[in-house]
Amino acid sequence: MKYHQNILKGRNRKATDLSYTGMFCMKLIEKSSASATSWDALAEQVLAGSPINRIDALSILDAPDTQLLPILAAAYQVRNRYFGNTVQLYYLMNVKSGLCPEDCHYCSQSKVSNAPIPKYAMLSTSELVAGAKRAAEAQACTFCIVASGRGPTERELDQVSNAVKEIKETTNLRVCACLGILKPGQAAKLKDAGVDRYNHNLNSSQDFHANIVTTHTYDDRVRTISGISDAGISPCSGGIIGLGESPTDVVDMAFALRDLNVESIPLNFFIPIPGTPFQDLRHLTPQYCLKALAMFRMVNPDRELRIAGGREVHLRSLQPLGLYAANSIFVSDYLTTPGQSAEADYQMIADMGFTVVGQSTPPTE
Repeated sequence: MKYHQNILKGRNRKATDLSYTGMFCMKLIEKSSASATSWDALAEQVLAGSPINRIDALSILDAPDTQLLPILAAAYQVRNRYFGNTVQLYYLMNVKSGLCPEDCHYCSQSKVSNAPIPKYAMLSTSELVAGAKRAAEAQACTFCIVASGRGPTERELDQVSNAVKEIKETTNLRVCACLGILKPGQAAKLKDAGVDRYNHNLNSSQDFHANIVTTHTYDDRVRTISGISDAGISPCSGGIIGLGESPTDVVDMAFALRDLNVESIPLNFFIPIPGTPFQDLRHLTPQYCLKALAMFRMVNPDRELRIAGGREVHLRSLQPLGLYAANSIFVSDYLTTPGQSAEADYQMIADMGFTVVGQSTPPTE
């Protein structure tokens, strides 16, 4: 309960701050040539190579829901420039569940969670390889190996490395690992094994981070992302919308990811899980989630933007509209929550007139 109270205090504080920020921003927007309804002007600015600023970004989140379709149309202009009408599919496998010493208040696998989830140690190499084959069958371009915990032991790192080597020998899949905070030398070992990308989410803004976890810091996450880049692995980092943060926090996270030059941004929409400290946080709307996707596209125009966990719960019947801003999605299930069927995803993509790229096939002999 104390975690929930703390987060609400943080949210109320931010909401008070935002009331002044929002008024200030709206006055500036009203006076500018790029008014709140001139979203095309923002898209043209981005496509001309001039980044939007925080006031512009906040104006997207603060816009009335009646502006949603023009906002998405503007975001689509930017998305289409860099990715056309293509969609990349990612397939995620939870290779180690629960048993985590961290106190991430949103997570069903953390030490402060009582959620009834499966708990198991790192899966075997053969099980990881079998998961990769399922990813290939699901037309995914990237197989994501995700493990709970603060960071991998050397034994766990060896298991993942051995699996990655076999996966690369038998499929054309790219491999993304998400194993937590890495120790010195571990990123290089993953690189040598063939890992293409490493995911380590910022999750929220620097100012809000302490409200969602206390056992590691925002700077710990930034250091891991920087270490991944230094090792020559493509950095993947995103966040979670709906943890009680303010729109200002969401904007700050988008700009932080831009400054870190991450190449892939998964955006999750928080699913309240019974048994976690944040089980009562329920305030997202489909419209706000879509505006967040559009804002991230405008701030990070040429970065891969992925609709991740929670899209089925929070976008609901508006899921297809998310593809006007994002160019990739997870197919099938997430860590401890189910997604919609792969067949439904294929149909949604086809109905939007988009095509799946990067389909996996065994390498030619």
